[in-house]
Amino acid sequence: MKISKLLTLFLFCAAIPLHAQIRLPKLISDHMVLQRDQPLKIWGWASPKEKITLQFDRKTFKTTATAAGKWEIALPAHSAGTGYSMVLKGRSEIRITDIAFGDVWLCSGQSNMVINMERVKERFPADITSASYPEIRNFFVPTLTSLGGPAEDFPKGEWKTASPENVLTFGAVAYFFAREIYEKHKVPIGIINSSVGGTPIEAWIGEGGFKDFENIRQTIAQNKDTSYVNAFARIVTAVPQERTVADAGRAEHWENDAYQPKGWRNFNIPGYWEDQGLKELDGVVWFRKTIEVPQNWAGKPVKLYMGRIVDADEMYVNGKKIGNITYQYPPRRYEIPSSLLKAGRNTFVVRVTNSSEKGGFVPDKPYFMTTGSDTIDLKGTWQYKVGAVFPALPGRPTPRLVHQNQPTALYNAMIAPVLPLKIKGFLWYQGESNTGNPEPYNALLPALIKDWRAHWHEDHLPFLVAQLPNFQDIDYTPAESNIALLREAQNKALTLPNTAVAVTIDLGEWNDIHPLNKKDIGKRLALAARNLAYGEKDVIYSGPVLKSYSTENEKIILTFDHVGDGIFSSDSETLRWFAVAGDDRKFYWAEAEILGKDRVALRSGQVTSPKYVRYAWQDNPEGVNFYNSAGLPASPFRTDGQGAEAIQSHSTH
Repeated sequence: MKISKLLTLFLFCAAIPLHAQIRLPKLISDHMVLQRDQPLKIWGWASPKEKITLQFDRKTFKTTATAAGKWEIALPAHSAGTGYSMVLKGRSEIRITDIAFGDVWLCSGQSNMVINMERVKERFPADITSASYPEIRNFFVPTLTSLGGPAEDFPKGEWKTASPENVLTFGAVAYFFAREIYEKHKVPIGIINSSVGGTPIEAWIGEGGFKDFENIRQTIAQNKDTSYVNAFARIVTAVPQERTVADAGRAEHWENDAYQPKGWRNFNIPGYWEDQGLKELDGVVWFRKTIEVPQNWAGKPVKLYMGRIVDADEMYVNGKKIGNITYQYPPRRYEIPSSLLKAGRNTFVVRVTNSSEKGGFVPDKPYFMTTGSDTIDLKGTWQYKVGAVFPALPGRPTPRLVHQNQPTALYNAMIAPVLPLKIKGFLWYQGESNTGNPEPYNALLPALIKDWRAHWHEDHLPFLVAQLPNFQDIDYTPAESNIALLREAQNKALTLPNTAVAVTIDLGEWNDIHPLNKKDIGKRLALAARNLAYGEKDVIYSGPVLKSYSTENEKIILTFDHVGDGIFSSDSETLRWFAVAGDDRKFYWAEAEILGKDRVALRSGQVTSPKYVRYAWQDNPEGVNFYNSAGLPASPFRTDGQGAEAIQSHSTH
């Protein structure tokens, strides 16, 4: 009888779920920032019907979990402040400390929003050493995807306060933005950085945002079919992920200091090997150079900068590997141990692997090594030898289903779990992945803005966009440009209320899709936030914007808004990058003359009856000089595109 009772008791206890304790989402944790001045809710999970109490600010709040084990507790609005804690009790107890009330900004997009302060530490060293801002806090969302539907939580994540150590992991644009707002308003700032490099805008929109996109809705439905998705997984598994061939450099140890080079050729670093005698080579190329090191460098740690390398590299000094990077975008910054360099001759070897397009060393990047105040230039003549040649892949490319590029995949996994949290607004830095087909962006960006605002049940949440900066080769003739079309689509989002675009056409780098000047991008976004979200209506946050234009004999007269105290040339030279065209829409460069505070007159000897205007309509209109008195550049624009009639006040004199 006793055995039977014990067995019954054991089975009853076993039936109680092992997770019978309250659980909080990762966002509700130590150091979190909650949105000030708004009613809030704290939410989580527990056993079905479990009773939950929350003690906060000398008050007790109670609720009971649903039959599905979910619960939430409403909190009244709270003013800005720090140092708060709360205790949640059910069958278990959780204490959350160092809570702040302030403004929470959701920062999203692709790699330029991801890039952290560590990547720009050489550009902004003082900003890192001075980053002691305990009231600025960052929550970085790890890369996640979901094709099946919205997720409820993140598998991991934590709030970190800004310190010289922690700030290295903060997204640079988001940090500089947050610091500007904090310095002005002295309220805690929470950054939720939910961004993934190389992703299209479609991945960030929820399913409800695609009601006007029939083809995309069909794709979403198809992606919910697990058998369809799993078929792609089997295809990818069955195909080798990279071409593997024997590398002579590996076999013969070309990295060794004792190796005697034979048959090596000269190569000028920086540069691409396709431009220096190696035609359309995909494979492995080794580079080697003997460098004289002064006596006073021996025994010191040395920093080595090898610019950027396309695609992967391994760096050796005197036969010892000091580091490697597996893809092209990060800057090559390596540490040479103090014991490795010797006075006199030292051997430097770089093994570079490239699988498509041009391989080698990106021009106009830093190539040197340094210790203290001494530097040695690494540019110039090296020797190279081909270690391996990759054969062309046979047949058609293998179809793949890249989850992070699928519609809704990132919204479901990386935005939806944030929804219960009140926020101040959004920062958006994305578009590079959509430049191959920019036209749909005209509808997709407004769809994303409306979708996110609908999910937060606030139609006017500030939405601030970082416009794509100048990038790629400079074209010295008027040209067509997909990047310009994408910028135009970003500008069209301004038709929605409480939106702004931070123009960055002067902050890019011709040879880097990830420009380092994230500080000024953050500052310009902060100007927009101060005006739109913080009520500082005297803050100028936009450069000159075309208001109207008219023809006058052989001239076109442009009138601009957002000029502040007036428009001007930043370098006192004639305004550049204006082009005009007649009815044939063939554009020629125009002479530009500033007229008074807000007008510019254009003329071209090659266009007697000008009708259309383009400004900075290039991938990279380097050296733009058209600014307003607040030091903000005019956005690229055209009057020959769809919707241009809205700004046309066209009359002929």
